[in-house]
Amino acid sequence: MPNQSPDLTIFAPGGVFNLRVGAVILRRDQVLLVNNGLHYYSIGGRVKLHETLEQAVKREIMEETGEIFEVDRLLWINEGFFTLKGGAYDGQRFHEISFIFLMKPKPDTKIGNGCVLKDDAKEWLEWVPIDELGNHIVYPEIIKTDLRRLPDQPVHIVKIE
Repeated sequence: MPNQSPDLTIFAPGGVFNLRVGAVILRRDQVLLVNNGLHYYSIGGRVKLHETLEQAVKREIMEETGEIFEVDRLLWINEGFFTLKGGAYDGQRFHEISFIFLMKPKPDTKIGNGCVLKDDAKEWLEWVPIDELGNHIVYPEIIKTDLRRLPDQPVHIVKIE
């Protein structure tokens, strides 16, 4: 799996298609999320060409936390249709398919709040109490609503804005 492979993002007339993976990482009654100052979202990112979904989620977690995790199971397939507001893609219509995995840390895994993802990024990792998720904007929304009842089998969700 070469790291130089392009992300599976397709720019087409009328919009952008993304293939994305996300991770649910739990610790006690908290979930590890990325905070960009506006909203929270799952650790993860775009799948690269010739990369499996499991390879992608493990790579993304390693890039963002510096830690190695194993996949427990696929929780949700989240199909989203939305228009981005702000940033480089302001006004772009997106069709994004995200595969959200429950992850298993190794026993010696230590991740704290405030770990910076990238040198210039205004994003940071934050352990958020599950009971407080209702006070925040969280993407995908299924993380906000269903962490207390994780499915045994993958669930497909379609969200159209």
